[in-house]
Amino acid sequence: MIRIKNLVKTFGATTVLHGLDLEIGKGEFFCFLGPNGAGKTTTIKILTGLLLPTSGRALVGGHDVALEPLAAKRLMAYIPDHPFLYGKLTAMEFLEFVAGLYELPRTELMRRGPELLDQFGIGDDQDRLVEDFSHGMRQKLVFAAAFLHRPEVLVVDEPWVGLDPLSIRSIKRFLKEETAKGLTIFMSTHTLTLAQELSDRIGILHRGELLSLGTAESLLETLGGGDLEDAFLAMTADEAEGGAS
Repeated sequence: MIRIKNLVKTFGATTVLHGLDLEIGKGEFFCFLGPNGAGKTTTIKILTGLLLPTSGRALVGGHDVALEPLAAKRLMAYIPDHPFLYGKLTAMEFLEFVAGLYELPRTELMRRGPELLDQFGIGDDQDRLVEDFSHGMRQKLVFAAAFLHRPEVLVVDEPWVGLDPLSIRSIKRFLKEETAKGLTIFMSTHTLTLAQELSDRIGILHRGELLSLGTAESLLETLGGGDLEDAFLAMTADEAEGGAS
């Protein structure tokens, strides 16, 4: 469902991605790890069409994101680390706005919208203005909006900020259920325990290059045991602060 081929991205004289290659299959829960400045967010912005690659390709469902952006974006949903919401809309009005972007029939909106708001624990707040929502409630609304058009690929950048432990548990369960139905998830996170718990495979990015790719168990075996935090720190021990993310 996701193919990244020899992806290179430069900003002026700085090369952030150095020929990244990656394939992620249908129904796979993939977690992308890396220190600040590794190139994770740059990869996600190219994958979602927010940045153009300097060279190489990013494909979603066989569609080149740069050449066929609408076809690729119809298949995916994106949850950024700092989502933008329209504060003067109610939760349901925001879903109506998103439904319009994907040309969903109103009957589908009126059926799916309340179901998803209930699923993410804000069904009783569907008529409240978004500007009155807490950060966690806004994050739940973004999750609800992401699933409105039944995406085949979900790209998520640090989704857990602002969520309480009960909400995190509920969303983890929901995401695993959706991957069992065929949803492909590409998630960037700094929460190593969650990556170890949720992922089918993990990729560790360091200075724009893929250092390691495999299951959490295989990564740990490579380093002779320990936990994922130990493995991650060992692989990225020479990372300097700063740089593009």
